[in-house]
Amino acid sequence: MPAASSMSGSGASLADDGAARRLVAIAFVDIVGYSILMSEDEAGTHRRWMAHLANVIRPGAEGHRGRVVKSTGDGVLAEFPSALEAVGWAREVQEAVYRAESAEASPISLRIAIHVGEVITTADDIYGDGVNIAARLQEYGEPGGIILSEVAYNLVRDAYSEQARDRGYLNLRNFARRFRAYAIDGPRPSALRRRWLRAPRPSIAVLPFVEHGVPSEHSYFGDGVVEDIVGALASLHDLFVISRNSTLKYRERPTDLTVVGNELGVRYILSGSIRRTDNRIRISAELADAETLGVLWTDRVSGELTDLFVVQERLAERVVQTIAPNIYGAELRRIARKRTENFDAYDYMLRGLDLLYRLTPQEFDQAYQMFQKSIELDESYAVPYALSALWHSIRSQQGWSPDPPTDFAAVQRFAADALERDPLDIWALSLSGHLRALLFRDFDAAISLFDRAIYASPNSAFAWARSSPTFCYIGDGAEAQRRAEQAMRLSPFDPQIFFTHTALGHAAYTQGNYEDAVVWGRRAYAENPRYTANVRLFVASLAAAGAVDEARQVGRALLRLEPNFRVRKFCDNYAYRDPERRGALAQHLLSAGLLE
Repeated sequence: MPAASSMSGSGASLADDGAARRLVAIAFVDIVGYSILMSEDEAGTHRRWMAHLANVIRPGAEGHRGRVVKSTGDGVLAEFPSALEAVGWAREVQEAVYRAESAEASPISLRIAIHVGEVITTADDIYGDGVNIAARLQEYGEPGGIILSEVAYNLVRDAYSEQARDRGYLNLRNFARRFRAYAIDGPRPSALRRRWLRAPRPSIAVLPFVEHGVPSEHSYFGDGVVEDIVGALASLHDLFVISRNSTLKYRERPTDLTVVGNELGVRYILSGSIRRTDNRIRISAELADAETLGVLWTDRVSGELTDLFVVQERLAERVVQTIAPNIYGAELRRIARKRTENFDAYDYMLRGLDLLYRLTPQEFDQAYQMFQKSIELDESYAVPYALSALWHSIRSQQGWSPDPPTDFAAVQRFAADALERDPLDIWALSLSGHLRALLFRDFDAAISLFDRAIYASPNSAFAWARSSPTFCYIGDGAEAQRRAEQAMRLSPFDPQIFFTHTALGHAAYTQGNYEDAVVWGRRAYAENPRYTANVRLFVASLAAAGAVDEARQVGRALLRLEPNFRVRKFCDNYAYRDPERRGALAQHLLSAGLLE
């Protein structure tokens, strides 16, 4: 999906500078199952997508008096003077792409969303809530089809009312209010739906388990159950497993197995529900074939809350034995990570993880309290130690630490404690590797830890993403990019994907590809404008690309987050191994007007 630059507040900061607003029709285009397509045939997928951009999408937009604002990776952002022009273009694009891909074994198919709203325009981008709405709306689109906001539909009703279907009111991510939407089917949609994007290995996604009687904001418990099931499955080399974070978006929308299978590129889907009463728990699960819509297996297990982890392992084992009979339950049990048997310790860890990256001082401090309570309840549990190490690192990197040396010592202590308790824990290995490189420049030890993590869990998007920046620090931007792209393939809809997008921006910056660095930096900034590790790199990338005015604007936003930021102190301690790279970073930051 292309970058939506104003998401989560970045557009608002630019609007304060008095930029002109315009009312336009906004179109978002997204490639369905992009991660699987690229993993199967990266060169072929890229070549065909570039041809569609050059021969269909860009000239078609001009023919409808519009323009492609940007294209990044798996999508396109475009604007048009009217909703009619936008819909006409979208229909032509879907027809042309369908015809061109008809003979392909794994065809490219698109979702297109259209909304009408005000935007703020710069030379190479558009900003505003209208862009955000279109970006979130496309997540509900069907392969080959077009989805319209109610505002856009009302403007084209006379021309398309017979072809449009009312989708009702949808919950768009990061918006409190609901939005009504309408869908227009693409060319022969039933044929498109049969064209499944497959990984060479058996592929599965585990959807969020519905936790009955619990408000959605407290659904971290059900998320934790799914996380452990996914963790067990991801450790198996013969499975392609979509990250749990990329399935969270299906929590608030009806489950259409066909759409989910197409969006994620998987054959099998596990869903379920959880009921808690007093001290008992009951988990129901169903494994379905997303192509045939047949139910392959159902199970219902119950017991005391203290039996939770036995229940999870039993579910994971049954799923593996159903979809990959060549993998035995004994192997699953051998490589399953060590867990706490204390339910409250597990619960506090999940609460802290839910708070950690909101990056407001109050919630950040609460996250640490949760991790410490988890440790107090089970001193042998590795994960809260690893997350505590990460907490101290973030506090230092965000400029919040009253005593950085003490925080660095805490990072070392908690990371060592985590690995001592479980040398095979993916969180502990990945975070320890990341922190060894970032804070202590021990790159060989860091890479060794990442190698152990990825060997133990080759489907861990977390391990792949966390390993990427280390290769930037040693000057290998291409390998950093490869690792971040692998993380995106495994977890394309991760709610914390701002970290992966930051890693991609860092990789592009390290390679001197400043235009791509700006694209990824802007995308991460839109997703989490408080994550200063990205904001600093985004400022440097803008300055290096010649967008000095915008670099100064974002630099002022950085100083609001980190008032004591100084270029020389930051760059002298930055993890780049090559001092010339640290010097170039300093020059880019200084040219953005930041204080030396």
